Amino acid sequence: MRKDYPEIHRYLWKGALWSPSYFAGSCGEASLEILTKYIEQQNRPK
Repeated sequence: MRKDYPEIHRYLWKGALWSPSYFAGSCGEASLEILTKYIEQQNRPK
């Protein structure tokens, strides 16, 4: 990908195509409000 799109370096985080964060997803019937409350109650990384 780097060979085909050399301009991509502007969007990399230390060589990776994603940031060192986390993903939250749901495969159930939880509402956005329930998911938001759950995420807000989680410990934040230091």
